[in-house]
Amino acid sequence: MSSFVWPVLTSYPQDQLACIAMPLGGIGTGSVSLGGRGDLRDWEIVNRPAKGFVPQHTFFAIYAKSADGPSVTRALEGQIGPPYDGAAGCRIPDAGLPRFHDCAFLAAYPFGQVLLSDNAMPVDVTLQAFNPLIPADAERSGIPVAILRFAVTNKTGEYVTASLCGNIQNFIGTDGTEGTPKGNRNTFKLENSSTPVQGVFMTSNGVERGSEQWGTMALATTATSGISYRTAWAPLSWGDSLLDFWDDFASNGLLEKRTTVNTDSPMASLAVSLELPPGDTQTVTFLLTWHFPNRQTWTPVAVPVTRLRTGELSNAAGGHAENPNRVGNYYATRYADAWDVAVKTAATLPELEATTLAFVRNFCESDLPGAVKEAALYNLSTLRTQTCFRTEDGNFYGWEGCNDRAGWCHGSCTHVWNYEQATAFLFGELACSMREIEFLHATNDDGMMSFRVNLPLERANAWGYAAADGQMGCIMKLYRDWQLSGNTALLQKLWPRVRRSLSFCWLPGSWDADQDGVMEGCQHNTMDVEYYGPNPQMGLWYLGALHA
Repeated sequence: MSSFVWPVLTSYPQDQLACIAMPLGGIGTGSVSLGGRGDLRDWEIVNRPAKGFVPQHTFFAIYAKSADGPSVTRALEGQIGPPYDGAAGCRIPDAGLPRFHDCAFLAAYPFGQVLLSDNAMPVDVTLQAFNPLIPADAERSGIPVAILRFAVTNKTGEYVTASLCGNIQNFIGTDGTEGTPKGNRNTFKLENSSTPVQGVFMTSNGVERGSEQWGTMALATTATSGISYRTAWAPLSWGDSLLDFWDDFASNGLLEKRTTVNTDSPMASLAVSLELPPGDTQTVTFLLTWHFPNRQTWTPVAVPVTRLRTGELSNAAGGHAENPNRVGNYYATRYADAWDVAVKTAATLPELEATTLAFVRNFCESDLPGAVKEAALYNLSTLRTQTCFRTEDGNFYGWEGCNDRAGWCHGSCTHVWNYEQATAFLFGELACSMREIEFLHATNDDGMMSFRVNLPLERANAWGYAAADGQMGCIMKLYRDWQLSGNTALLQKLWPRVRRSLSFCWLPGSWDADQDGVMEGCQHNTMDVEYYGPNPQMGLWYLGALHA
């Protein structure tokens, strides 16, 4: 197990596991979700939502054999629940693999633990998964990584040989909805640094470098011995590639290499072997990392396909003239590729875990009601989803939410983001960046603030409509952010625009043209309707802005 004891806020029994999906990833990086059974689902790392997207044959497995007992191999997941029917049989990927009989899920976000046990296995396994979540540190909370630690306990009186194996398809080129893998390659790498890292680095030579689906991935481990791997699976048909892997791994827990053939989306497998004395517990840590730099704007303009095929477009930052739709990802400016993410994360992993744990433990030990703690802590996961992102220049933006395969309602909508408080209280620099965008880019010279921000920022106020509650709320949020941060320089920088946005209320035909402190004009608002005449909903926002 970890040298740290993780807090538990909620325990979920086996009959509740199907509804669990805990996002693992950084702020503005996208995420992959840990399912309640220990499965990895919803691979939303390629710049868009991808609910239900699971790359082919992507799972972890374990081989175990006691000194005098038979070998047993299982997928490191709990049992699949109903429904079991579908157009092609069970909808769960690789449904025919044997899995652990008993499973439970323990949570205190961002820490999730999957407890796996089976009477036929000589070992019990606990999967501990998390990503760094460190208040006031958006950098260390914005790493494109899912950290998976498997703790294997020998529950017998004999020595047990065990092996843990992760399998991931190199799906670079598709985001789960659009695009096709092409010319993808896997390479085994060993980094002999202060914290050694070994694993499979996934790249593509065929996907256009300017494509939103182009990037790199890695499956790595901090283990220093007992490593075996594959950079491809056997090129067989009718599911026999999976069968070949299973037979190979189940024979002794080691992987025999397979010749890389001309496949566009090769499999990557990484195994770590262990020797466990009776009653012993040992851990193996895997890092899933990714790097997809070419995020596109949420308000695209038409670009000829031929211009997207030029290699230099991968460097077109923030709406480059050659590709006005590319806004990029901030995290991609901090790392060269996914392997760089793995190496740098491994080097600071104990500190990242300890600092995250200090925050979560202190919060869980507070005297707030359990339901309040659960609601407040678990909803922080939205910051790690495709609802939120940071463009290459570091600015922070958010959709109103996400559909299964696309963001919903663009523009960091001012009145919708009035509801949200976590960003300002935990990551003030991100909230302050939103205020700069709202007042310096989305507000025009007469003080009208566009309630949706177009991108790139040259088109920020192209939406052209104001929302009474949203605009007043932004004034109040700036006051809140200043109270929390003491950033007087930011307040002074934005103050002329703040005054202008407030005086917009008093223009002829505007919300309070007679300047009596009551909004009477046409007031667009969060209900997606127009209010006419005095009303307490808009009036409270207005009075709050005047007071601020």
